[in-house]
Amino acid sequence: MEHCAHCGDLCSEETVYHDDLSFCCNGCKTVYELLHENDLSYYYEMERTPGVSPREFEHKFDFLDNESIVDKLLEFKDGHTSVVSFLIPSIHCSSCIWVLENLNKLQPAVQASQVNFPEKTIRITFNSERVSLKNLVKLLSRIGYEPYISLEDSDKKERRINRSLIYKLGVAGFAFGNVMFLSFPEYFDVKEFWLDRFAPMFRWLMFAYSVPVVFYAAQDYFISAFKGLRSKILNIDVPIALGILVLFVRSTIDIVFDWGTGFFDSLTGLVFFLLVGKFFQQKTYSYLSFERDYKSYFPIAVTRLFKNEEGDQTEEQVEVYEIQKGDRILIRNNELLPVDAILIRGNALIDYSFVTGESELVSRNSGDKLFAGGKQQAGILEVEVLKPVEQSYLTQLWSNEIFDVDRQSAFQSFTDSISKRFTIAILAIAIIATLFWMLYDPTKAFNVFTAVLIVACPCAIALSAPFTLGNILRIFGRMRFYVKEAQVIERMAAVDAVVFDKTGTLTTGTGSNMTYEGVALTKDEEELLTSTLRASNHPLSRSLYDMLKDHDIKTLDSFEELAGKGITASADEQLIKVGSYQFVSEGKKGNDKISDIDNRTAVHISSNNLYKGCYVFQNRYREGLTALLSKLSKEKKLVVLSGDNDGERDRLMQLVPAGTAMYFNQKPEDKLNFIHKMQENGNRVMMVGDGLNDAGALKQSDIGVAIAENVNIFSPACDAILDASMFGRLADFFQLSKTGMRIIRWSFVLSLIYNLIGLGFAVTGHLAPVVAAILMPLSSISIVVFTTIATRYFGSRIN
Repeated sequence: MEHCAHCGDLCSEETVYHDDLSFCCNGCKTVYELLHENDLSYYYEMERTPGVSPREFEHKFDFLDNESIVDKLLEFKDGHTSVVSFLIPSIHCSSCIWVLENLNKLQPAVQASQVNFPEKTIRITFNSERVSLKNLVKLLSRIGYEPYISLEDSDKKERRINRSLIYKLGVAGFAFGNVMFLSFPEYFDVKEFWLDRFAPMFRWLMFAYSVPVVFYAAQDYFISAFKGLRSKILNIDVPIALGILVLFVRSTIDIVFDWGTGFFDSLTGLVFFLLVGKFFQQKTYSYLSFERDYKSYFPIAVTRLFKNEEGDQTEEQVEVYEIQKGDRILIRNNELLPVDAILIRGNALIDYSFVTGESELVSRNSGDKLFAGGKQQAGILEVEVLKPVEQSYLTQLWSNEIFDVDRQSAFQSFTDSISKRFTIAILAIAIIATLFWMLYDPTKAFNVFTAVLIVACPCAIALSAPFTLGNILRIFGRMRFYVKEAQVIERMAAVDAVVFDKTGTLTTGTGSNMTYEGVALTKDEEELLTSTLRASNHPLSRSLYDMLKDHDIKTLDSFEELAGKGITASADEQLIKVGSYQFVSEGKKGNDKISDIDNRTAVHISSNNLYKGCYVFQNRYREGLTALLSKLSKEKKLVVLSGDNDGERDRLMQLVPAGTAMYFNQKPEDKLNFIHKMQENGNRVMMVGDGLNDAGALKQSDIGVAIAENVNIFSPACDAILDASMFGRLADFFQLSKTGMRIIRWSFVLSLIYNLIGLGFAVTGHLAPVVAAILMPLSSISIVVFTTIATRYFGSRIN
């Protein structure tokens, strides 16, 4: 079978030929012609079949006729010049970038266009007098780069980047370099007239450089230490802040009384290395969103019906937020219902899978209630709004108190867990050493007390976790497991239970397996069945047709489709019924051995009122699922929580390890409550899900992982986003996170050795500034080198 010259998809029997090339549809052929006509054929020379097949979009962008909506989407408008940014998920290669940045050749009104490939966004500057935003969006869609416009775009907030850490790091680095330069004569005890004469000035310069380091660059450590003490918690920032304070006070006293040069070099170096560690740990994926809610999924506008002055019913495009109770709105095929409503007219066939997890389509009749988040799959609906978008059943999920809980503050890191004992031990050593020297040689008591606090400052310990977790964060990113922050890795290492959603998580979002059960169909019956399915728009009919379309097509004598029930068709005096068991079995002949008592997704068939059998659709489970769950089950409790029915329980039991708990028909709040109960029983839980129905459970769990076929498209609020292609590597991610915690413990031992050596100098009263200047950076650098080499070594073993 031939492949499309534009998008690379397989061509069906509807293959379109042009210029001796094959195209899967007229849309791809049109894009090909459009690019060639505008001297953009280089697009195909950069990549082989780089295009994306354009989809139908009639009426889809009518909302862009509404000026108030357009104004919210525009970033800038001044006179004729407008600027807009769009998320375009289909950007995937250099050809995409090239053609999008040459939009002016397709539309001269485009003045400039710039693609941000990691974020998959395009920023377009255009003349709004010559081309409307609607026509610009249509152009993008026509060439296969349809913008993703959602309710979230209506109240976009300017993204503010916090650069304070970079500024503080710059101040500390600048001061550290200059203080070290000024300290060299002191290190080597250089006797030179001019150096001796200007030594006091150099010392005060070092003091001046240290002041912004202490009171600006290091302020976060003092704030954190104060908050910890106020909460009666000895976190790791307490000994760090104490060490910085003692270093500054002791050094200031030294230069005021001309006792020596002080420890300003060690002070500025300490703060600099600490900030380097914090900066390294602060790995972010700016092109991903870990805090999405329903706004990223809902449309920005809907079609509202109203009566004009003449009394005729008219359509208008309005923003979703303007919809009120009692309004009548239209929902077209494949459009999402953003509000709870009553069905007035139309054949409702609703896909609620992203909201409930139930994969089977739901049929509803006039007068039935429809819920927000469902996608219509069978023509146009007219509905009456029951509740505005903010009060719908789906949006109420975000009113749960769990969405206001900061799990990070409730989690005590491993570093903080040992800081209490470390701080008490250091203070005890300092006091005991001071008491000894007060009795033996009181002149050394103050120096010993401050020296112990200086040399025991846990700089190396504080660097262990940032550099270890920061390295693992980068390794995970290269393997397409995008973690929100480094502390998530530490929580991940402590997980002892993993809860999986089924639909879209354990199963793939593309394709399904099909088996036939019943009496074999004759060739004529297969041809009639294929012809019947070809005329239907039902998703299951289309899926079945794609699998059977190699059969010859007949011209039907009659065709009738009843929404939610099935199809009746005839040809050459042969009658066929396709649909639910109840529908096809009406007036059937023969025995009743096959019944519809299970919850499987199936298309039943009868021929001339004789029941023949059914095509059973089974979800396609992800590759490596059984192997992954077998690895995880050795150390962790496994649970499957599904909003779907239990039709595939038996099949799933064959794929999961024995003892895996499975629960079906779980509503979103049921999932949240189940995880909360597990936590009350002492479990640390990871939840792996994919849809809005999992949002509460993902937030409630200790770690929420959203699995996504495309990480730039909608994924619910979570702690990490896992590319679906890497699902089978989840056990490796667990292993590396646990290895990371072991590396942190090993580095703690290494830093403790340095502290013991330094304490030997301190308690005996022999800690000279040059010794501190050597020991403190040496311990920090060695920890950085050790953690980096160790994490990269173990990371390479799972790549």
